[in-house]
Amino acid sequence: EVQLVESGGGLVQAGGSLRLSCAASGFTFDTFDDYAIGWFRQAPGKEREGLLCISSTGDSTYYTDSVKGRFTISSDNAKNTVYLQMNSLKPEDTAVYYCAAAYTDRGSLVSPNYEYDYWGQGTQVTVSS
Repeated sequence: EVQLVESGGGLVQAGGSLRLSCAASGFTFDTFDDYAIGWFRQAPGKEREGLLCISSTGDSTYYTDSVKGRFTISSDNAKNTVYLQMNSLKPEDTAVYYCAAAYTDRGSLVSPNYEYDYWGQGTQVTVSS
């Protein structure tokens, strides 16, 4: 079974940057290239929010305007890893950040409401004012 492990979270001051990593493993009859990877976050008392998605060929899309111009997504397929670069962080970015994998056609993106197949355990990001 595919496993996703997020890392890179922590405490940062407003205006600072963090880079989160999502490392995938456990592929059997499939490969990393069979999945689109999305980043999501959930703040206390709020619903989970989709942020960005990247396809196996590197195309990406934003799920929300709230991070446009500040967050970017990238991938290193040789390492089965997707990154979320977060710049100009704000206190309202404080949340648990999750990555998820969606089994789909190679090179395809999926919508934020797509039923992602696998989820990581999450990594906490706290932005102080």
